[in-house]
Amino acid sequence: MTQTLTIPRPDDWHLHLRDGAMLQAVLPETARHFGRAIIMPNLVPPVVTGAQAAAYRDRILAALPEGMAFEPLMTLYLTEDTDPADVAAAHASGLVKAVKLYPAGATTNSASGVRDFDRVRPVLEKMAEIGLPLCTHGEVTDHDIDIFDREAVFIDRVLDPIRKSTPGLRVVMEHITTKNAADYVASQERDLGATITTHHLIINRNHILVGGIKPHYYCLPVAKREEHRLALRAAATSGDARYFLGTDSAPHTDPNKESACGCAGCFTATNTMSLLAHVFEEEGALDKLAGFASENGPAFYGLPVSGETLTLTKGEAPVQFPEKIESSDGPVTVFEPGFPVYWTAGG
Repeated sequence: MTQTLTIPRPDDWHLHLRDGAMLQAVLPETARHFGRAIIMPNLVPPVVTGAQAAAYRDRILAALPEGMAFEPLMTLYLTEDTDPADVAAAHASGLVKAVKLYPAGATTNSASGVRDFDRVRPVLEKMAEIGLPLCTHGEVTDHDIDIFDREAVFIDRVLDPIRKSTPGLRVVMEHITTKNAADYVASQERDLGATITTHHLIINRNHILVGGIKPHYYCLPVAKREEHRLALRAAATSGDARYFLGTDSAPHTDPNKESACGCAGCFTATNTMSLLAHVFEEEGALDKLAGFASENGPAFYGLPVSGETLTLTKGEAPVQFPEKIESSDGPVTVFEPGFPVYWTAGG
């Protein structure tokens, strides 16, 4: 028996599109379902100025297939040399919707990130003044901190002090992976939101390691224990407007994932909405999916909810998602949830 659910067209509040041939290959996978996305700036070299963000936006729009509608929401990569005036001008023009904080060395192409947080204080103060959100990759990179503890330590050592010392700074904790992070968001009354990825609702660290290493499940922040996955599912399906969808869909070619030092990232743009419908149905929360995927993010960023819609349909036969997306750089493996999915996302 067919079941349908129609929601406002969703947005992705954390997306990697890369550049060049990879951009050409993966952009249609997002634009098929999503109306807007916060675009990550960790290119090589990173997008650090308003002029660079404008040029990247032009390349994204040039790569958009004819007949598809999609709005890239641009971000700047925060460095210790970022100019507060340039950030303010890019925001005032309407081009830039957020600034991204990468602790140096935390993830893919993050070598230009922040080591000394005192050096970015003038930028953070300007952002608080103008209402421009800070998006954080919430992990410390100290070698003595276990990789599974780096998010919790970041909250205590970096995030909470930044928020206390910069009143009014609006912060998005991106791709949270722990109960610690979900609880921290729930404890704050204002100026804080969090994105949750599709894959962190589905996999825990056992999926990466048990029975052999699964490189296409490896991401940063790395998936944690089952108790943390369950806490994320509870947060995402709660209806709490402080949590919203950010897929962190991150394309890498198979040779770069399946190497002796494989890249971090799960590519979920192709099947995210089908997988979310499955997860929210399992949690008895299909009525909360529109909030998580379509409404809470625009509310945090001060943007209107899409006037378009997306219809999800549940059929009797499992959906066959493509195994790979081909690019001229090489194939990109689509995230495989490990269970049958019966929901399809249409127009």
